[in-house]
Amino acid sequence: MFGIADYGAFVAAIVVFLMIPGPGNLALITSTSKGGLRGGLACAAGIILGDQILLWLALAGVAAVLAAYPAAFHAVQWLGAAYLAWMGVRMLRAKPGDAPVLQMQPRHYLRQALMITLLNPKAIVFYMAFFPLFIDPARHQGMLTFGVMAATIAVLGFTYSLVAVLLTHRLAERLRANRRISNALEKIAGLFLVGFGIKLAVQ
Repeated sequence: MFGIADYGAFVAAIVVFLMIPGPGNLALITSTSKGGLRGGLACAAGIILGDQILLWLALAGVAAVLAAYPAAFHAVQWLGAAYLAWMGVRMLRAKPGDAPVLQMQPRHYLRQALMITLLNPKAIVFYMAFFPLFIDPARHQGMLTFGVMAATIAVLGFTYSLVAVLLTHRLAERLRANRRISNALEKIAGLFLVGFGIKLAVQ
């Protein structure tokens, strides 16, 4: 379909990628908690834009360069694993009243989310390592293939972000009123980040 090896598997891979805990999800939650729906949607726009930039960089040849130089890709992989584990440890060690791990600033949600996405090791590894695997060389249709893949990622990213923002906005007041629940969720998120960092390192 449009030069994509398995469109269903491609969609499933994107959904799993979006749901894996990482800086992007943390930025969405933090921006919505601080800036409400407008802040959350601005953050979502920054994440979607960052995903598109990484996708087109991969197609422009960055993925091919990393594939040709495995040491460079492994360096990115290990640095990303260390970054995720460091964030997770900070969340596990955080005490009530501490500043959020990600300092999202009002009126800068889009720009900050864009930079977080561009430096997000989870996103970099996905677009540089796994994304090219879904391109079918035999049925490749040039820009049409890339355009369909980019549009699919944008639509799924927006849908996921919108759901995450709406849920966070609805639960924000309750979580602020019950710090024990929010602290427990923060510890769980920290464990997920550490776990994914370890998984990234040993892949």
